[in-house]
Amino acid sequence: MFKNTSNLKLMFNGFRFLTLTALCGLLLGCSASVIDVQGSYPSPLINQLPLTLGVVYGDDFSAFSFTEFDEVSGKEQYIINSGQTQVQLFNTILPAVFSNVVFLNSMDDAASYPELDMIFEPSIEDFQVGLPQKTRLDVYEIWVKYNMRLTAPGGDSIADWVMTAYGKSPQGSFGSVDSGVNDAAVEAFRDLAATFSLGFTSIPEVNDWLRTNNVF
Repeated sequence: MFKNTSNLKLMFNGFRFLTLTALCGLLLGCSASVIDVQGSYPSPLINQLPLTLGVVYGDDFSAFSFTEFDEVSGKEQYIINSGQTQVQLFNTILPAVFSNVVFLNSMDDAASYPELDMIFEPSIEDFQVGLPQKTRLDVYEIWVKYNMRLTAPGGDSIADWVMTAYGKSPQGSFGSVDSGVNDAAVEAFRDLAATFSLGFTSIPEVNDWLRTNNVF
């Protein structure tokens, strides 16, 4: 009797182990795929403005993350982290546009830099992802809506405008969703880099400020 009880106990423990293992496998299989967007951004070749720009990256921008949910289960499907690569993007294009760039921890730090001409703070208002399995298109797509704020060191607004960026990558070029999303995101950010660097002085409020301050 004791021997049989021991066998039953061993069988129960083995069954419990297999059940827990299976559940853990299911949970891991259902967890969201994390995509840390990485890319390179060439410095634009343009005439620099003879200005000193202060730059503030808010936490919502530098740590920006977007979550795509499964349409059927409602669970997290993909987590797309792009904050750091977008900081890298602006760290590349801003020194090409301005003769001097100072990176600030917050707007309050501006008081320590009397040489600043203006302060720039980008933010993301909207981020959308197009996946082939959902759109029925043979491309991965990324669309981003930005709000760009430019202020004087004293806090007065110089300009506040919206910019959008779009990128896509062919589904057939990639063996995984991660690679397709990454490439589409990098294309979108490069699109923003070109639009920002070439069109900055054409923003009406920016152009007015530059002319009023005899920059050109």
